[in-house]
Amino acid sequence: MSYIYLPFKYENTIKNVSFTTIKSGLLKYFFHFILYLNIYTISSITLVAQELQLEVTAESPEISHLIDSLQITTTHPNFASLKTEVDSLLPTFQKLGYLESRLDDLIKKNDSTYTSHFVLGNQWKYIIVSYSKNDFSKEEIRFISETATDSTFLLRIIDTEKALRHLNELTIEKGNPFAKLHLIDLQQKNNILISGRLEQNNGSTRTIDNIIIKGYEKFPISFLKHYAGIKPYTSFNRNDIINKNTLLNNLGFASSIKTPEVLFKKDSTTLYLYLEKSNNNLFDGIIGFATNEETQKLEFNGYLNLELNNNLNFGEQLRINYKADGREQLNFSANVKLPYLFKSPFGLSAALKIFKRDSTFTTTDQQIATTYQPSPKIETQLGYKTYESSNLLEEAVAGIAVEDYNSNYFLLGATYTQQQNNPLFPVKTLISVNSEIGTRNMDQNKDDQFRIKTHLHHTINLNHRNSIFIQNQSGLLSSDTYLTNELYRFGGINSIRGFSENSIDASTFTVLNTEYRYIFNNDTYLHSIIDLAYFENNVLSLKEELFSFGLGLGLQTEAGIFKFNIANGISQEQNFKFSNTKIHLSLSSRF
Repeated sequence: MSYIYLPFKYENTIKNVSFTTIKSGLLKYFFHFILYLNIYTISSITLVAQELQLEVTAESPEISHLIDSLQITTTHPNFASLKTEVDSLLPTFQKLGYLESRLDDLIKKNDSTYTSHFVLGNQWKYIIVSYSKNDFSKEEIRFISETATDSTFLLRIIDTEKALRHLNELTIEKGNPFAKLHLIDLQQKNNILISGRLEQNNGSTRTIDNIIIKGYEKFPISFLKHYAGIKPYTSFNRNDIINKNTLLNNLGFASSIKTPEVLFKKDSTTLYLYLEKSNNNLFDGIIGFATNEETQKLEFNGYLNLELNNNLNFGEQLRINYKADGREQLNFSANVKLPYLFKSPFGLSAALKIFKRDSTFTTTDQQIATTYQPSPKIETQLGYKTYESSNLLEEAVAGIAVEDYNSNYFLLGATYTQQQNNPLFPVKTLISVNSEIGTRNMDQNKDDQFRIKTHLHHTINLNHRNSIFIQNQSGLLSSDTYLTNELYRFGGINSIRGFSENSIDASTFTVLNTEYRYIFNNDTYLHSIIDLAYFENNVLSLKEELFSFGLGLGLQTEAGIFKFNIANGISQEQNFKFSNTKIHLSLSSRF
C-alpha cells in the first residue's frame, strides 16, 4: 500500500489573503441578502393586498337576472371569504324553489378572478304540506295559509321558511321551548308543485319550577299567583309570561323594569322577574266656589281624598275621603282593604261612612266584606252592612221626612276593571255592581228593602290624541215607605257637574257623563262636559231631569294632576243662569 501526499501550504494561503478582501466580500453578501429580503417582502405584500373577484354563472342564460338581483358580494380579501360566499348561494337558490340546485364547478380564471358555475334545474313554485291536528289547529294554520284544510295547507316555496318559523313560535308558546319542525317525504307533483309532510319534534316540555324576583325582593308574592296568574309548576309559555308581566304595571305600586328572563337547566326552569317598587299614595284636593242664589254670597266647598297603598309591602290599601261645603254639609268615609289573606285569593275589606246635613240629620253606615278575585280583572265581594241615622230636628218640618232608624243588609257585589297604558287615564273600562238586601227598623215598624247601585265607564280611543269618555252611575232604593235621610245623595264633580256636592236626594237616579278629550301631549288635555241626569224622589213625589254643560282642563305637573272644571247645571223647569256656574279645582298628587 502506498500513500500519495498532496502538499497543502496553509500558512502561505493565509498570508496571501488580506483583511480588506474578506471585509469587502462580507459586505457584498450582506447587501445581496437585504436586497432579496426587500424584494420578497414587497412581493408578499403585493400578493396579500391583491383582492379576489368572484363571477357567478348558471346553466341557463335566462336566469342571469335572478343572479343579479341577489346582490352577491363579488370582491373578497382572500380565498376563504370568497369560498364562504359561494357556499351561501346554494341554500339561497333552494329557498327560491331551485331544490335540485348544486355547485358544478369553482375554477380559477386568472390570478385575481374565480368563476363559480351552478346548475339550478327546475324551479318549483308551491308546496302542499300535510299536518296533524294534534300539533296545530286549522285556525292556527289559516294564519299562514288561506287554503288550509283539516289536514293540508298550501304555501309558496319562498314563504316556507317564514311560515315554519311562525309555527315553531306557536309550539314554543305552548310550553315546548326546544321544539323543532321539519319538512320530510318531499315528492314532486308536477313542474311547479311538490308535496311534503310536517314533522314536529317536541323535545322536552318545560314547566316553571322557580320564580325569582330581582329589584323588589319584598314584592307581595300573592299578587303573582292570584292577580297576574304567574305561579310555579305551570307550563312555560313565553308570550303568556310577557303579557302577565305587563299586568303587574297596572298594580300601581310596582312596575316592570326589564323583560322577564328564563334560565333553562337540565332538570329545572327558573323564571326571573325584574320589578321595582313605585310610589302609589294619592292625595287629591278640591276647592270650589259659587254664588248662593238666596244670599248672593260666595260659598266655598272642599274635598279631600287620601289613599295609601302598599306601604307595608302587603298590597294593603287605606282610603280616607272628606267633603264639606259652606252649608254645613259633611261627608266622611274611610275604607281599608287587605287582599289575598294567607296567600289565598280571598281578602277582607271594611268601610265606615258618616254623613251630616246641617242640623237635620246624621247617618252612619258600616260594612265588612270578604273579597274574592278569580282573575286580575274581576273582583267579587260578599258581606254585611248596617245603617244608623239620627234626626237632629227639634220639631218636624213639613216636606222633610226624617226619622231615627237603623238598617241591616247583606251585600253582594262584583267589579270588572280593564287597564290601559295611559298615565293620564289608566282605567279604560270599569263595571261595578253592588246590591244590598235587608230590613229597616223604625220604632216598632220593619220594612223589607232592596238597594242596587251601578257604576260603568268606558274610554273609546279614536287615536293617540282624541278619545270619548262615557260614564253612567245609577241607583235604586225599593221600599214600602221612604225617609229623606236614607235616600241616595248625588251631585258635584264626581257625579253631575254644575251642581253642589250631594245636593240632590233621590230614591232612584241615573247620571250620564260624557267627555270629548283632546290630548295635546303627555301632560296636557282639554275636554268637554255634557252631563245628563234623571232622578225620582218618592218622599216628595218628584221626578226631574237635569243637564250640565261646560269645559275642563287637565295638567300633569310635578306635584300631580291638576284639574280645572267649569260647568253650568240646569233643570228642565229652570232657565239658564250664569250664577249656577260652578268652578272646581282639583289636584291629585302621588307620593
